[in-house]
Amino acid sequence: MSNSLWWHEPLRIIQPNMQVKDTHRIDPPKLARQLKEMGANTIVFNVGGIYAWYPSKVPHHHVNEYLPAQNQGDLLQEMITELHKEGLRFVARYDFSKADDAVYYQRPDWFVREAGGEPQIIGAKRPGNWSLLMATCINTGYRNEELAVPVLEESLSAYYIDGVFFNNPGTIFCRCERCREGYQALYDKPLPEQRSEVERAWFSVCLRRNMELLQGTVKRVRPEAPVLGYYNLFNERLEDRKAGSDLLCTEPQNVLSLGHQRIPEFWKPALSVKLGRSRSASAPPLGIVHSCPGMDWRHTGLPPAEYAFWLAQVPAYGGQIWHSLTGVPDTIRDKRILRIVTEHNRREAIVAEPMRGAEPLADTALLWGSGRAVEGWADGLVNRQIPFDLLTDDQDSAALDRYRALIVPAGHSADSAAIARWRGYAERGGLLIVEGRLQGEGAAELLGIEPLVTMSEPLHASYLRFEGTDNPLQRGMEETELIAFGGVVAYCKLLPGAKALATLVPPFSPPESVGAPPERASLPVERTDLPLAVHHPLGQGGVLYLPFAFSELLDEYRLGEHYRLLDNLLDLGDPQRKLLSVTRIIGLQASLYRNGSGVMLHVVNGTGRRPLSEAVPLHGIEVRLPRRLVPAAPSAVGLLENGPLELWTEGEDLVITLPRLEVWEAVQVDSEQKLTGGSR
Repeated sequence: MSNSLWWHEPLRIIQPNMQVKDTHRIDPPKLARQLKEMGANTIVFNVGGIYAWYPSKVPHHHVNEYLPAQNQGDLLQEMITELHKEGLRFVARYDFSKADDAVYYQRPDWFVREAGGEPQIIGAKRPGNWSLLMATCINTGYRNEELAVPVLEESLSAYYIDGVFFNNPGTIFCRCERCREGYQALYDKPLPEQRSEVERAWFSVCLRRNMELLQGTVKRVRPEAPVLGYYNLFNERLEDRKAGSDLLCTEPQNVLSLGHQRIPEFWKPALSVKLGRSRSASAPPLGIVHSCPGMDWRHTGLPPAEYAFWLAQVPAYGGQIWHSLTGVPDTIRDKRILRIVTEHNRREAIVAEPMRGAEPLADTALLWGSGRAVEGWADGLVNRQIPFDLLTDDQDSAALDRYRALIVPAGHSADSAAIARWRGYAERGGLLIVEGRLQGEGAAELLGIEPLVTMSEPLHASYLRFEGTDNPLQRGMEETELIAFGGVVAYCKLLPGAKALATLVPPFSPPESVGAPPERASLPVERTDLPLAVHHPLGQGGVLYLPFAFSELLDEYRLGEHYRLLDNLLDLGDPQRKLLSVTRIIGLQASLYRNGSGVMLHVVNGTGRRPLSEAVPLHGIEVRLPRRLVPAAPSAVGLLENGPLELWTEGEDLVITLPRLEVWEAVQVDSEQKLTGGSR
């Protein structure tokens, strides 16, 4: 099989996670056929690390004791051969994050040390006859030159491996002598005893150094093999994650076992993939979705409706799917999993060609700072079907100009270069939206406020008041002058030229006294001049300053008025740059792409209370696109669920009606001639 940049082609990965005791249940020819029938084109399979799935000769590399005897064949070689016969790629999975306790007794210097010098033990309370595992330190020989490097050299030389994946590569907080010495050398101070006091970059520095060593080893032995590297939403710096990998992958687990009150947010796959796309220059990022509702419930599947919804977000936001299954088809007890994975892969195969080389279209940008302030914005933007990109601070001015609105979340840092870049963006016609307290030279003048700001205490039972008539922020809420408000406010005064579109109405009553006499039907203070929304025109555009964390308001309460306010905030931007309007339904998601002369619209249905027990079909969804996107006699077709769609023109808009949406639809809009030519 040719190995030339195979990983630039659309990928549909299945990873069968095997217990070593089930080794005898692996039938390579049968398994290869089953995985192909399920729609995979790439397989991730265990090779080395915690267990060697081949007869390794590297000292202290623990060989899976359930492998067939050497005179009975080489299971790993048979698996690779059979997968290649079926046209499937083989990605080797290595996990050097842990090792058997037998290794610990031989080389205790390789392992994580907790407070008091104790090793970190995994599985001490696990029932059954299992060996203990110990966490290995990323800065010691096990994960570097003494074991990991020779294991890679041995296996990559002996087997035709198409790609490499390092499972669980992150830095575990360790207090061993190697870590103490490295930390002292880097920061010129002792390693703290508490993780919360450690320099945040330390974990990324250690990871990057280790991954660059391992990637370099892979490239030296098998230069054409890509290295698949993890990244997370809110952990290590993405640039460090990217440095030791060719293809990024993320793991938006849907951990329902946390309980209903703590399940992951619905937008987690969407945001994870968007972040990866912002830093992926070679191929779209991979989204790993586990079939189980939690690693503690690995032997059952996610509810089918919830599972299908979670999977659909990965390709809808421009990622590639990676299914993580517990076992092989013959050992999987919940057969619903096999059906959902097969159906999803069938759909992905349909959209693969139309999405090849497709570029996301977005009219809004959200600055990314690895902070939690983005969560409320993510909830609002996704729930309101607003196409947006995640940007980092190093974006140049030209990149900003394609967006009608740029959102700077609370807590985002601003140096003089950022202030100048944002000012230029606003003056050239953009809408800069800033929330919270923004510090930095020139920040106050940019926002249209005086430099002196006083922070409030957390406010409860207060209100946001719309000021003046024909207030654009009040659109759709004309029957109320007040909406619910809470949080910390940066009290400020306006500079000439700036205008308050909303002000604060102070607390009516502290929560503990609500309902107690004497009841008051009137507010003690009905109006203040304390701004909650400041519009500062600049050049052809302007700045909208929210001196509070609007993202927290969205995230905490999720009231319809707050979602409507988000719409109105963005609509202060240039209406000519607006790219998409969809029937407003909470739980409906939309993303837009340019593919050739046409556009591709993905819509995903996540309506209903999560976790979704049943799919709730949506009917009569109206989609509006600016006619300039596809000016040449366009037609529309739903590639997955609807077929040809009704399309007509109203003024400068193309209007499409989607009769029914079960889970996921991909709508191709192009000239009628091109669609007739076989988009499906």
